[in-house]
Amino acid sequence: MAIRTGLLAGAAALAMLSAGAPALAQTPADAPVLQPTAHGGLSLDQLAMMERVSDPRLSPDGRRVLYNVRTTDWAGNKASGAAWIVEADGATRRLAASDGGVSSARWAPDGQSIYFLSARGGSSQVWRMDRDGNAAVQVTTLPVDVTAFRLSNDGRTLVLALPVFVDCANLNCTRDRLKAQATAVSSVRGYDRLPLRPWDSWNDGRRSHLFALQLNASGLAAGEPRDLMAGMDADTPSRPQGDDGEFALTPDGRSVIFQTQTQGRTEAFTNNVDVFSVPLAGGTAVNLTEANTAPDTNAVVSPDGRRLAWLANRRENVFGDQAVVMVGDLDGGNARALTPDWDRGPGNLRWRSDGKALYVLASDNGQQKLFEIDARSGAVRAINDGGTVSGFDEAGGRVVLAHETFEGPSQVVEVVSGGVSTLTRHNAETLANTTLTDGELFTFAGWNGERVQGWTFKPADYVEGRTYPVVYLIHGGPKSPFTDGWSYRWNPQVYTGAGYGVVMINFHGSPGFGQAFTDSINDHWGDRPLEDLQKGWAAALSANSWMDGDRACALGASYGGYMVNMIAGKWNGPFDCLVNHAGVFDVGQLMNAMDIATFIAEFGGSSWDRADLYREFSPNTYVGDWSKPMLVLHGSRDFRVPVEQGLGTFSALQRRGIESRFVHVPDENHWVLKPRNWVEWQREILDWTDRYTAE
Repeated sequence: MAIRTGLLAGAAALAMLSAGAPALAQTPADAPVLQPTAHGGLSLDQLAMMERVSDPRLSPDGRRVLYNVRTTDWAGNKASGAAWIVEADGATRRLAASDGGVSSARWAPDGQSIYFLSARGGSSQVWRMDRDGNAAVQVTTLPVDVTAFRLSNDGRTLVLALPVFVDCANLNCTRDRLKAQATAVSSVRGYDRLPLRPWDSWNDGRRSHLFALQLNASGLAAGEPRDLMAGMDADTPSRPQGDDGEFALTPDGRSVIFQTQTQGRTEAFTNNVDVFSVPLAGGTAVNLTEANTAPDTNAVVSPDGRRLAWLANRRENVFGDQAVVMVGDLDGGNARALTPDWDRGPGNLRWRSDGKALYVLASDNGQQKLFEIDARSGAVRAINDGGTVSGFDEAGGRVVLAHETFEGPSQVVEVVSGGVSTLTRHNAETLANTTLTDGELFTFAGWNGERVQGWTFKPADYVEGRTYPVVYLIHGGPKSPFTDGWSYRWNPQVYTGAGYGVVMINFHGSPGFGQAFTDSINDHWGDRPLEDLQKGWAAALSANSWMDGDRACALGASYGGYMVNMIAGKWNGPFDCLVNHAGVFDVGQLMNAMDIATFIAEFGGSSWDRADLYREFSPNTYVGDWSKPMLVLHGSRDFRVPVEQGLGTFSALQRRGIESRFVHVPDENHWVLKPRNWVEWQREILDWTDRYTAE
């Protein structure tokens, strides 16, 4: 049986688990044990408490790197962000003004100060610290939260994203209406259109609008903000997870370029996003990409202010449709496709500081790389080789990345001749005595004989000649590939540290292998990826004699949970147990209840128009063939795959008398984010797999 440190132990705890009672709760006084597992690998406590590095930003002169570090407050069961600096001499330090929390830290154009968001005053507002991070001053004191911001090049104007009621004449009206809703005796609320509940909260009627706010000579707010989207029934940034990449100021400060949807009552049924321009001084927003009925996003203005680049999809409501980079005049005219034949799904578009090239992030054969695209010829070249780049910046030819791999969490690195140079070393002490195993790449002939990619991982305490139990990790999306990166949700090192081997497959539908490979899953959720998983499992076992295929469990979340349910009915032979987090039970019901109405495009239409296809690829069709023990985990705030899907799965298991356990996380959404919840959630999974893979 795999052994782990920091898990439920003792007769009382085991008795509670076997009786189906909740796991023992830890008290705030309990501190995580930051030691490797008994196998010498990564422990849950170590992963939960790691410092998470992200969002590198070069100073205007390119000499210093500002970046964010997220840390875990174990006692408070929450995370907080701080701003850090890599100095010109390579030294790193936390900025003192980070006390109270920092997010979205951005250099002022002159490099003499840093603007950021913080809720230290009771609501999310813009603050400013000096260039060395020694003093923080509140810039805005608005009656509503600021969710994102950008600063004009002259440092005189902030463009703010504020959630407001569109029919309100001022921000106080929005504040007062929210208070009235919160204190109303009746909680009854009616809705006349979708969406009802984006991601993890019910729609309260507000829209995210962009506002212009003047700053005085001291860099503080002066006057009242002006709604640049007045009267628009639209959101910028988009809900629920949009950010400041969805709007930008022109270099001369005269206009704001932003993306949004304006379809009114039919908005929920299309993903047709357009790029708009509006004068910073006020006026009517103009649609620059109206001719394209597919999404136009991530518009960025060239450093000379003359050209606009953006990402344009070619097909409306096709998930995984891989965008092309467009370049045109500032008003969107004379547009041309810069990368018409490059099908790697670019994102995070940005101009190089000299205006001669653009940068994008894109998945490519199981990596997520930074690519540079020549602004004239469209020639594409990779800037880095291997791993996952989650963020980047460039100034004066210097390029920095937030870079991670299977073997280590994100660090800030600098691109140098022949590779990258590491600038930060967060978590070095934690990982110094911890064994992290390498992901070993393999390929095999999958559906239609096409090449499919996978990885295997040996257990942390691997010894040649011994055999080990195996977990089969199945990714979600379904169009969200595994890349060579560090996950805080489904990290293979958690399982190698618990004594397991790991197998992971980028089955058909995964981006990074071409548009046709991604499209192949459309109308084929339940067969082609399953064939890849079957063939990949056989290939992994054949090539790795140390894997004990008679002690194996399959684990997945979201679409991965859907596939676990399909495996339960159509391919349960190889597995001793199954784990399903936030998985799908009834596809037709899911498509009509989830928070995004356009997802039916994955099945080519509605459940009543394509009933036979839905029935064929819905796990509840095959419940009569279920037999293997299954752990089902679900959060009540999950509106992407609503909790009723998990309840349906568990009910079916119980009715059939199959060993099963339901783990309810009432305060989490599609992800498990609170540190203590995350640790207990993972412990439930490891306890379940241990139980059924024990020798």
